[in-house]
This record gives sequence, structure tokens and C-alpha cells, in this order.
Amino acid sequence: MRKTYLFDWGDTLMVDFPELKGRMCDWDKVSAVDGACEALRELSLEHKIYVATGAADSSEKDIRKAFNRVNLDKYISGYFCESNLGVGKDSPEFFRLILAKLTLPASSVVMVGDSYKRDIEPALKLGIKAIWFNPNNLPLPCDVESIASLQDLSI
Repeated sequence: MRKTYLFDWGDTLMVDFPELKGRMCDWDKVSAVDGACEALRELSLEHKIYVATGAADSSEKDIRKAFNRVNLDKYISGYFCESNLGVGKDSPEFFRLILAKLTLPASSVVMVGDSYKRDIEPALKLGIKAIWFNPNNLPLPCDVESIASLQDLSI
């Protein structure tokens, strides 16, 4: 069954280097998370992939530029962020607006992210299937699907 995947950006698809400040597209170094390229390549064969990020200081153009630098952009169908949705990821409206823009029911969408509070919990509240990218094997706060590697995504 064809699904639409939403991925968080920082520390889910691209490494968020805490010592670097400003927009990721302007950083001296950028890096994809281990397994991101392989997972996106495989998923994109049958599914649409979008980025859903809470990055407040980057425009859609900036995010696209960062993904281009690590050659992940070819797998991404679009980018959702505060600058193009008008609300931050911490707002309940964030995921509702994405569903409306994609004209999809929540049941056909999967959210993959590294933050339980900002990625998983709000997605689950709207009926979106959520997969917690949990490479540090933190204790699960509830019965939620969890993966330690992006290559563990079941396609």
C-alpha cells in the first residue's frame, strides 16, 4: 500500500551539529545521518517523501539547499517548515496543515522523527502512524514503533 512519509530534518535525516550556529545550508560541514540515503532511495521507489521540520530559521529554499549538499534532495517531494506553513512544529496546526496541503487522510501518512515530543506525539494525536527514530535506544514512553537505524524502516 502506497504511503506518504514525513521525515524530521535535524538528527533524523541530517546530522545536527550543536556547535554550528545559523542555517544548516550555510554550515562549513553537513552530513546525512547514517543510512539516510539508502532508506530514502528504497522508500522513494514506492512512496512519496516529504520533510516536516521545526527549523524556524531556515526557509524552504534553505532546507532544499542543505539536502542538495548531501545528495538527498532527489528523494524529497517537498518541504514543510515554519516559513511556508505559517506555524511552528510546536503548534497542533503544523501536522493538520500538512495533511490539508497534501489532501491526504492521516491514515495514509507515516511520520519518522527523533523527538518523541515534537515528532511522534503530535502525529499520533492526529491519527498519523509514527515511527520513532531512536538510535540511542531510549526507553519507550508508550507502545510506539521504534527503530534504531533508518535502514530498519519496514517498506
